[in-house]
Amino acid sequence: MELDFITDNAIIYVLIAWVGIFITAKVLKLEKYGFTIKPYSLTYKNYKVQSALTRLLGRTKRGIRVFADVSVIAGFLMMGFAFWFLFSNIANFFLEPTEFAELTVLIPGVTLTSASAILYFLLSIPIVLVMHEGAHGIVATLEKIKIKTGGFAIFIAMFAGFVEPDEEEFDKAKKVSRLRVIGAGATSNVLFAFVLGAILLTNPLFAMILPEPFLGWFYESPDGVLVLSVIEGGGAEKAGIKENDIITNIDGVRIISPMDFQKVDLKPGETVDVVILRDDQEILFPITIMPSPDDPERGLVGIMRDNNLSFKPIYNFIEWSNPHVSMFLLWLWMISFFIGIINMLPLPILDGGKFIHTIIDKKISEKAVNGTMMTVYAFTFIIFGLNIGLSYMKSGWFTI
Repeated sequence: MELDFITDNAIIYVLIAWVGIFITAKVLKLEKYGFTIKPYSLTYKNYKVQSALTRLLGRTKRGIRVFADVSVIAGFLMMGFAFWFLFSNIANFFLEPTEFAELTVLIPGVTLTSASAILYFLLSIPIVLVMHEGAHGIVATLEKIKIKTGGFAIFIAMFAGFVEPDEEEFDKAKKVSRLRVIGAGATSNVLFAFVLGAILLTNPLFAMILPEPFLGWFYESPDGVLVLSVIEGGGAEKAGIKENDIITNIDGVRIISPMDFQKVDLKPGETVDVVILRDDQEILFPITIMPSPDDPERGLVGIMRDNNLSFKPIYNFIEWSNPHVSMFLLWLWMISFFIGIINMLPLPILDGGKFIHTIIDKKISEKAVNGTMMTVYAFTFIIFGLNIGLSYMKSGWFTI
């Protein structure tokens, strides 16, 4: 999908916005309020986070204890799911190309293809990261591990939240306590995604990303995609497709929603079989694919289609009248889920690496621990890198 003008020039606008933030911070002299201002970052540290977390823990201790225990089990489950996702995605590239999910280094499974998507992304990231780091902090407090500081940082276009536990106390804590703290961040993100997802099951837009069999459980699927009109002289018109026909299949690919058109690789000049529904009868049309006026290498069936989602939630007790709210919550769900899951991959900068290291630490020699971790890191890098490389082969390097 081609990016619009704002997305094409996003880096320019991001840099302009950063210059504005930097100048404002300098003018307001935010250094006096605990901020550290550098040409590439704005960081705020609060040394009273521990007291705030202690007060919060006093009211929710029993629930946090259950959450902390669940985080250990969830850590293993999320790590397993992350590997399953990456392995199955590689298999899809070769066996089921239409199901291959293009990945970016930024957030695997999530791509930004419009200015509005960038906005939803930037609004969602702070919420997800504050929740992630807050969970680390409150479970550390539960385990009586001191939190030295907490705060946030802006690195030009990226937002990061953080809590900084006392490293000496953390290293001396019981192994299960450390596992609870490490697993809490990702667990909070995924649990939040489950709760938000349950709400979004009442929203037609959520059908875009809900896989089978869940899609069939919670939504009434349309028969196909409605043809609003045919392009004069195009392959569809010549073959006999008419306005108000419903396309149900293209070249063997089931068409239920407008997004399914992206699964079909149409090349100008080739002939494909298109199945339509007309007066409750299925008719097959061989159609010669026409070149797109904007991009001669991209093929078109030759129709103007209805791009509205026709999925109907079975549980539709919430009225979703504002599309911007719906899209923001959808992005919040995606980012929360994927950050939680991918964070449990065993890589040096992610929680998964700390999780594995904590499990094997002191069970074998330090040399063996280091060797094992290097092997695990290398294996994970290869699997992750394959996904990124295959995404490049399919759509080019920049899928954002």
